[in-house]
Amino acid sequence: MSNVWAKPALPWRMISHVVIYILVLTMLVPFAWMVVTSLKTDTEAIDVQQMALLPSGPITDWKWHNYIQAWEDAQLGQVYLNSVIVAVVVTILSVLHNALAGFAFAKLRMKAKNATFICMLMTMMLPYQVYFIFAYILCGWLGYVDHLHALIVPFLASAFGIFYMKQSILTVSDGLLEAGKLDGMTNFELFWHVVLPSIKPAVGALAIFTFMASWNNFFWPLIVIDSQEQFTLPLSVAGLSSGLYVQSWPVQMAAATIITIPTVGVFLIFQRTFMQGLALTGVKG
Repeated sequence: MSNVWAKPALPWRMISHVVIYILVLTMLVPFAWMVVTSLKTDTEAIDVQQMALLPSGPITDWKWHNYIQAWEDAQLGQVYLNSVIVAVVVTILSVLHNALAGFAFAKLRMKAKNATFICMLMTMMLPYQVYFIFAYILCGWLGYVDHLHALIVPFLASAFGIFYMKQSILTVSDGLLEAGKLDGMTNFELFWHVVLPSIKPAVGALAIFTFMASWNNFFWPLIVIDSQEQFTLPLSVAGLSSGLYVQSWPVQMAAATIITIPTVGVFLIFQRTFMQGLALTGVKG
């Protein structure tokens, strides 16, 4: 009987790798276009007859000052700080809260646990635009409107994050938890010293998801933030693209590159953890 899981022949493996690399290159084209455009002059960026793949002249003559102009015109210093504060705080607290809730749903006994979990999952079926009005009213009651609190508090937990953590924690052996209980460990000690170290890849993957979502969030800050001092990077870049600060395609692309660099960096640094987390999730239902 032939082995259905046998490794494909070398030619087929080569063809599959070539196809994958071509698809990856096509996905990188928009990013490459953004970076290259950010180094051009306005004429090179918008004049079709003079449009070239790369900016004219040697690398030293490319328009690197577009990044300085984007940083100064859009006041990206304060905006960058706002985005860093929001993204880091949301990532740390959201991952912790989601992991705690996932641990409770996966390993603890409590009344109406399954019904509560199903109701929580049902919220994932609602578009975000459906309940943002109620979130805005609550932020108004709490005095969070036009403040960074409004960008942090509503995202301290999520149905997706709880579900993701629950599926990961289900893979942790019950024997480990029973051994910890015999040693006198509390539920929180079990969570902190036994569960979290066992699901580090999943925690890292969720942290990347959360950081990128918070960093690139545009719709909610657009609704709840009014003053420029509280702007995050997506709002500031939107102002650039609408001509609020400057009407220049290269400068706009420079600002877009600045906002993209942290997310790409975070993914590259934690890429291995991210892939391990995706591989481990859903092993046990």
